[in-house]
Amino acid sequence: MPTILHVRTMRLSSGSFSKRSFWNSAIVSAKASENPYTNTILLPKTKFPLRAEAAKREHLFRDRCTKDLYPWQLKNNTKDLFILHDGPPFANGNVHSGHAMNKILKDIINRYKMLQGHKVYYRPGWDCHGLPIEIKALEQIRKKGKEATLSPTDIRKIAREKALSEVDKQRHSFKSWGVMGDWENPYLTLSNDYEIRQLRVLTDMIKKGHIYRQLKPVYWSPSSKSALAESELEYKEDHVSKSIHVRFSLKELAPALKKKWDGHLKNQDVYALIWTTTPWTIPSNKAISVHPELKYSLVQVADGDKKGTYIVGTDRVEAFKKEVKADRITELDQVVGQELLGSTYQHPLNDGTMPIIGGDHVTAESGTGLVHTAPGHGMEDYEVCLQHNIEMMSPVDDAGCFTKEAGSELEGKMAFTDGNATVIGLLEKRAALVIAQDYTHKYPYDWRTKQPVMLRATAQWFANVEHLQKQAVDNLKKIRMVPEVSIRRLEQFTLSRKEWCISRQRSWGVPIPALYDQDGKALLTENSVEYIIKVLQEKGTDAWWEEQDDSVFVAPEYRDNGKVYKRGYDTMDVWFDSGTSWTMLQNMPGRDPEKPVADVYLEGSDQHRGWFQSSLLTSIAVTGKAPYGTLVTHGFALDERGQKMSKSIGNTLEPILITEGGKDKKKNPAYGSDVLRYWVANCEYTRDVSIGPSIISQISDNLRKVRTTARFLLGNLHDFKEEHHVDYDKLQEVDKYMLHELYKYNDRVTSAYNDFAFNRAVQTIQNFTNTTLSSFYFDTIKDRLYNEPESSETRRMAQTVLYQVLKSYTTSLAPFVCHTAEEIYENYKAITANPQSSVFKAGWLKSEEQWNNDEINTKWTTLLHLKGEVNQVLEAARQEKHIRTSQEADISLYLDSNSKLGRLVNSINASELSSLFMTSQVNIVNGQLGSIQGESERDSVVEGDKCKIVLSKSKHSKCPRCWNYHSTQEDSLCLRCSNVLSK
Repeated sequence: MPTILHVRTMRLSSGSFSKRSFWNSAIVSAKASENPYTNTILLPKTKFPLRAEAAKREHLFRDRCTKDLYPWQLKNNTKDLFILHDGPPFANGNVHSGHAMNKILKDIINRYKMLQGHKVYYRPGWDCHGLPIEIKALEQIRKKGKEATLSPTDIRKIAREKALSEVDKQRHSFKSWGVMGDWENPYLTLSNDYEIRQLRVLTDMIKKGHIYRQLKPVYWSPSSKSALAESELEYKEDHVSKSIHVRFSLKELAPALKKKWDGHLKNQDVYALIWTTTPWTIPSNKAISVHPELKYSLVQVADGDKKGTYIVGTDRVEAFKKEVKADRITELDQVVGQELLGSTYQHPLNDGTMPIIGGDHVTAESGTGLVHTAPGHGMEDYEVCLQHNIEMMSPVDDAGCFTKEAGSELEGKMAFTDGNATVIGLLEKRAALVIAQDYTHKYPYDWRTKQPVMLRATAQWFANVEHLQKQAVDNLKKIRMVPEVSIRRLEQFTLSRKEWCISRQRSWGVPIPALYDQDGKALLTENSVEYIIKVLQEKGTDAWWEEQDDSVFVAPEYRDNGKVYKRGYDTMDVWFDSGTSWTMLQNMPGRDPEKPVADVYLEGSDQHRGWFQSSLLTSIAVTGKAPYGTLVTHGFALDERGQKMSKSIGNTLEPILITEGGKDKKKNPAYGSDVLRYWVANCEYTRDVSIGPSIISQISDNLRKVRTTARFLLGNLHDFKEEHHVDYDKLQEVDKYMLHELYKYNDRVTSAYNDFAFNRAVQTIQNFTNTTLSSFYFDTIKDRLYNEPESSETRRMAQTVLYQVLKSYTTSLAPFVCHTAEEIYENYKAITANPQSSVFKAGWLKSEEQWNNDEINTKWTTLLHLKGEVNQVLEAARQEKHIRTSQEADISLYLDSNSKLGRLVNSINASELSSLFMTSQVNIVNGQLGSIQGESERDSVVEGDKCKIVLSKSKHSKCPRCWNYHSTQEDSLCLRCSNVLSK
């Protein structure tokens, strides 16, 4: 005969804390008049609100986790100094979502390291020089009508004021997001001490032979005979240029291409077709650029005055057909640009032989897909020719007239006017002109003279970085890259750069301390610059423009050499400014001198070409080492459709609209900073990420679930103190299993933080919240929490585990949502034996090794599988209207007591098994699979062992106190509740 064990469950009905209602409220409230036993149930109690009302409440906790915390941790934390070095944003304009992602990611890392016990050094910075700020200064000067009296000193004064004003505005926003740092002592690239350090880096590079002077194209105004900064340009929308299509006769095809096209050409000439709106630059042509990956077509025009065989970008063939207006045009073949490389052509004006080269700047969006390349008159042309060691030519003088170098037919003619017409005439005379027509487009003008400007090569200062490349790339191999693939991008940019133009023709910047003699020869030596630095350190860099006497800056050893020196007024590239910020971190107390000066640099992917690279190159040049140990790269913030955000499109979402809301609070509610922070944490930030109203709303919902979970934990610990702790050996098995899950949770969260995989940490938190806690453990222990005597051991067991869960849960969230974590901690720190003033002073996640219980884990993994099978039976009974809730059901398990499953089920404490299934009663039938009939049944296989599950409706009545079906008659208390109330 089989042995039948009767197991009765005693727990609260799911009516109040079912999965369906859990997220709506974690605190059950009921009027005493509705149930006379309500006041006897130990329902959760907490002041922690479900709704954050963050815009009103976050400020209550901000100082303790930012302003007060930063100096505290530097003084009290004992582990090594951790330095995340801030890449300085431009001190210009309102902050945007990209700023939020950047600053909050940095703050997450800093807070995690601080919780681990490290001293964290984070000094925010701002890039205060450069074009955007100078433009604002010029605009202000213009409004005051001071164009005629414009001076570099005026520009610098107003630019400085503007930059400092923008720093204050941006700092206020960054602080409002809960970003912790030394906000009252930021580094500013306009400060004298910063500029002097920067000049010392330049001096070191001069000493080592890295700095030299060379021609480079810049904006040039023939009407004012001066170079212009971009800030001094106006763009005329309806400028009319003469655009031309020119054919260049190929002299030699690349060998592989020649062999491929022999059958098509049959000794015919082949022409490379280009299009340009600056015919006057044709005399300066040095190459034709094609994109190695674009497709190009061999096109034959069989009739008309355009007769010939042309190479044209495949995507531009249809446009070409419309332009030439020929009847018979045939596409003979297609190749990729890579196959054209190595071919040469004959220059139509000077008969020189020029190459076809590769250039990533080439597109098929306009023109012909082949780009006329004149390095003396275009930045992209200059850069691509630099890569191919092609010399530039710029046969135009200060007045914009052709020089002798352009040829006798052009010499002395104004390039924009009669020179342009002459070039077109010469091309037509030599049968190289295919099409000439007017073209209306946007074009830069000198804002003073209202006349067009040109790009023209002038002498510039450069850093030779080619011989630094190997050392830089070798250092990159020692650096941890997040994501790992980003190393290829940074290596590529580093290896592709042979030189770095460090000079700019602007007033607002750090001066390049070069002196020029009467013959125009530059003096930029170590001794000269060291002397000038001493002067500027005393008087400030404004003195470079303000001082009347040039001799003030001439070092004694150069004063009697028969030369008269004048200052040059070039300023340094802003990337050189920010790229030397690592100098502030040298010789920091508490740092290992063998380590890089910073542990982490974190910026957007555009900084592989910018700050990451400029910092690397200057540090390698001076110290021979990279300035960072880990390089973290994030993507850009896009709208919800994955499009770039733009004010003109109207798809921007400013952080302040998220944190403080709009005028219409229903349309744009004030979510507070933690929702913004949780969005950042939730992103896969190593790629471009999306942000928008619906995404933020979902993030808010997710954070509300976090708050609900915290409310449940806090509410059920309202009467718990650490001295109520129950030893591990005395816990029920389900409690031990929960601690094993907590051990794994702590380990997974820590691993994610260590990997900078914050979205993985968020997913771990959310899975733990929704699956482990809400769907499993909370449901399992509610009966103990609410219906057992207040100080009963079984209740204290559950509370012991909840307390450990609460500590880990709060701490794991703290780097992400610092205000929420502080608020949670504020509501439970009284429980702790050693309460702190901030959750961030309590340290990182702590697990006891005994929690890592493989035996318990194996057992309960099987039981949860069994629970899943039981749930199938319960759901079927609900669908068939046999029961309304699981508490109405009795479950009978038929299994072989000698099987692994049978031995496991029989070893479980009776009350734990019934609580696990959330049913009124469980019968374990050991022996053969029975034939007892029930309302629903299921034949199951659990971990390879057979089991039959039979459900029947409970014959007992519902207890009015605990709502379990354990009472012998209606409206009477069950035995357990009677015993509890009788004490």
